[in-house]
Amino acid sequence: MGLAPPPSQERRSELTDFLRNRRAQVTPQDVGLPANGRRRTPGLRREEVAQLAGVGLSWYTWLEQGRDIKPSAQVLDALARVLRLDTAERAHLFHLARVELPLPAGDYPREAPPDLAHFVERVAPYPAYLIGPRTDVLAWNAAATGMLGEPTRAPDGRQNLLWWLFTAEQLGTEQRRATARSTLARFRAEHARRIGDPDFAALLDALDEASEQFRAWWPRHEVLTEQLGTKTIEHARVGRLVLHHLQSAPTSHPDLRLIQFAPADEATRDALTRLVESP
Repeated sequence: MGLAPPPSQERRSELTDFLRNRRAQVTPQDVGLPANGRRRTPGLRREEVAQLAGVGLSWYTWLEQGRDIKPSAQVLDALARVLRLDTAERAHLFHLARVELPLPAGDYPREAPPDLAHFVERVAPYPAYLIGPRTDVLAWNAAATGMLGEPTRAPDGRQNLLWWLFTAEQLGTEQRRATARSTLARFRAEHARRIGDPDFAALLDALDEASEQFRAWWPRHEVLTEQLGTKTIEHARVGRLVLHHLQSAPTSHPDLRLIQFAPADEATRDALTRLVESP
């Protein structure tokens, strides 16, 4: 067997095949061009793609041939528009070209999508909640309330997990300090993608004014993008809870984060049921 091509070459080959394949699927009529002349292959010609995307023919030809060139996000978006790519195909194009995928145009969700809100509600007696990029709480089920309490509202009126952790109670317990610190580290990772967003800036200003602990931790630049593990909570009413916890991004709404807890033992399973049945 021959040696496999290096990853960069294989990636460029994938990009070549993808561009050619999608170009062949778009007809001149699809993009408002007259279908003049006989065509040896179906779909658009390279010069038509280049013209519609506003790039040079030679440059586009090099890209489609797999040359080692670096397109900009604006050019890739223009190509995605011309080739009529859907959301998944556009993301695939950016990944193959090794270009950071721009954030979706427009605002991020302020309310829970109905399907996700229903999911959060129905997984009880297991605690679950849904947060937005700014840690705004979009859905929070009865089991989460029984286990953790009810999140408070930030000064702008939105229920916010980060605000609640740093201001609603003293960070007296080691568990609460660890939760606040990890939540802040995940917020910091999201903030890096949205520097300049006025809502993020407003929350940061409010936290800086309200919380001494926030002022101490924010300059550390701690970053965390994953949440998976086991935690123990000493609950005032039902005793010790040992839980597996997971944070994930729903594929239908990748800007949101779904946090779920599952009992790690039978005692915790029984305790969660009691919390929901007797709030």
